[in-house]
Amino acid sequence: MAEKPRVRFAPSPTGYLHIGSLRTALYNFLYAKKTGGDYFLRVEDTDQKRLVADAVEKLVESLEWAGVENGEGIVLDEKGSIRQKGEFGPYMQSERLELYQKYAHELVKKGKAYYCFCTPERLDSLRAVQEKAKLAPAYDKLCLKTYSREEAEQKIKAGEKYVIRFDVPETGEISFEDAVRGKIFFSNKNLDDFVLLKSDGFPTYHLAHVVDDHFMETTLVFRGEEWLPSTPKHILLFEAFGWKPPQYAHLCVILNKNTRKKLSKRDGDVSVEDFKKKGYLPEAVVNFIALLGWNPKTEQEIFSLDEMSAAFDLEKLNKAGAIFDQEKLDWMNGYYIRQKDDGELAKLCRPYLKKYNNSLSDEHLKKIIQVEKERMKKLSDIAEGTQFYFDTPKPDADLLKWKSMGSEDLEKSLNKSREILDAISEENWELEDIKNKLMASADPKDRGALLWPLRVALTGEKKSPSPWEVAWVVGKNESMERIEQAIASLKN
Repeated sequence: MAEKPRVRFAPSPTGYLHIGSLRTALYNFLYAKKTGGDYFLRVEDTDQKRLVADAVEKLVESLEWAGVENGEGIVLDEKGSIRQKGEFGPYMQSERLELYQKYAHELVKKGKAYYCFCTPERLDSLRAVQEKAKLAPAYDKLCLKTYSREEAEQKIKAGEKYVIRFDVPETGEISFEDAVRGKIFFSNKNLDDFVLLKSDGFPTYHLAHVVDDHFMETTLVFRGEEWLPSTPKHILLFEAFGWKPPQYAHLCVILNKNTRKKLSKRDGDVSVEDFKKKGYLPEAVVNFIALLGWNPKTEQEIFSLDEMSAAFDLEKLNKAGAIFDQEKLDWMNGYYIRQKDDGELAKLCRPYLKKYNNSLSDEHLKKIIQVEKERMKKLSDIAEGTQFYFDTPKPDADLLKWKSMGSEDLEKSLNKSREILDAISEENWELEDIKNKLMASADPKDRGALLWPLRVALTGEKKSPSPWEVAWVVGKNESMERIEQAIASLKN
């Protein structure tokens, strides 16, 4: 086993990358950076029925988007095609079948495993009996008790289908030191004779990851707490092979804030791709999920990747479930949005404006960004309630009125706004100048009498940025045209 720390993220390509899986990858990444170890990506694609086309490419793209990049294992080349990098490959389990088959049969020879010929119908019948008797479902070792190894090999030669099962000892217990949960004990009598090699020649997760973690010299395994009941099986396998197991760190579950149940697809958008499409920034998503199960023991909440890796410590990982708080994610994303340069933010926001006039100049879009970014929680917010920047609104006489304002006073108010703005030259059409002129002309006791009609004339909305901000963004000519149109609507 290597002295240098080696950790891996080993997902199955069965769909988009779940936010909880990204957390697992992140912790591997942070641990490797903190310890000077290696972090590699292995793809566990032995469950052929659940594979999704292009899932591996999407998975790696999501990791790269989040900045959780691996220098070893599965990577993408410049064209976006999969390639493998490193001396411990191949890193796709489907390319390692002969290795798994070899070691499954080796366990049979060592008397640690056996061939099983039971049909699905027989297994279903056994489970039904056990359920009726309120017993935990478990294989009854029938084939081990019935056939000698020679008899089993004759059945195989005759063409009978089989699986290889591990022979779990019926007495004793397994104990191991979990990096998060401390010393854990399991009784062997509560474990089933689990399958190692399926009838199609593909390994189960139990066998494949144990073989791979040994030969890839993994020293620490981060994974979700749902795998905790399987860990004694894996420890037994390592012992049966005579190999040293890695340390395990079973991470707490991520919980829905309202139901306090595990966050799942039923809760809506939970994949990295979902958050990316909505306009969450990678640095915000990574910062947020890092704190779902890791407590740095300080008041600090905003962390760069470098700061996270410097502070990361196994002893600061939590046992209790972590609440996925959407409001906190929105707050954090808004913070990171406001740290962006307006030019960079404009480029990030432009794809979300396709339903509007997306031919705006960068300078014009930067003005919109400057006004809107204080209110933005995600990039897609730039397209919500902002149509007035792109299309001239239709005047609404009732909405234009401030409180109980009459038509005559409304027209006077709009004419006054027109005179104020018309007096500002295009060369001096600056945000502060527009604001100062309007505020100086508004009645201190009732500023709304001037500012409300102007704002509605410019936006057509009940809620929007201030009239000076909108006027500054759309420009003098457009502002004057909108005011004129509002005045004209009063005479119809």
